[in-house]
Amino acid sequence: MRPATPRFAAVLGLVFAALFVAALVTVNGAPHLDAPVADYAAFYDGAGDTVVTAVAIYLVPLAGIAFLWFAVALRSVLDTLGTPPSGLAHGLNLLSGVVFVALLFAGTAAMATPVLLTTIGGGAPLAPDTARALSALGYGLVFLFSVRGAGMFAVTTTTLLRGAGVMPRGVAVAAYALATWLLVTATDHPVSLLVLPAWVLLVAVVLLRHDRRTRAATGPSATDPMPTSTADTARRPARSEP
Repeated sequence: MRPATPRFAAVLGLVFAALFVAALVTVNGAPHLDAPVADYAAFYDGAGDTVVTAVAIYLVPLAGIAFLWFAVALRSVLDTLGTPPSGLAHGLNLLSGVVFVALLFAGTAAMATPVLLTTIGGGAPLAPDTARALSALGYGLVFLFSVRGAGMFAVTTTTLLRGAGVMPRGVAVAAYALATWLLVTATDHPVSLLVLPAWVLLVAVVLLRHDRRTRAATGPSATDPMPTSTADTARRPARSEP
């Protein structure tokens, strides 16, 4: 099976970033943990069902799937660079990516439970305190635990790209700074997670740059023989007949 190209991995990263940002914007429309009881009662009584259900069923799962494609394609690119990757970083890279997606799914499911109960299960709306407790569980899984997996994925990926000579030093410093934010941040505001798609965008630019340089180095001018012009042919001495 042919390995993934840097351009393909970059496109997958951009797809994930777009879906993830759309999901964060939508989640921001739900009541935050410090919202009044009246806001929870109004939202989970039917006013926000369509929004939250769309996030739970479509945007977040699609974003998670796109991230898994991006992570696997990126590892495929790293395996073809010739430089043996760090065994520790290479192993943690895949595990941290899987942890991020698994906790992202679990947290979103917890936050969407009150809505799914009424829209799909046909049950009565949950009490505002119960809905807030489920939201707190979802926020904790996503903003405290899932984001740590994303931060570890960002750190290990930056280390692997830097070790392979693909990511310049200045870009690596910025990538490490974004990854550190994901590892240490502790907030329940969806805007804080915009750091992850920003890091993915940075990596996508690096991959596209590497893809362009690789194509230029292996283009027709570097592999095909130089065509012989008519004038050169005319200037060649004729082979004498025996």
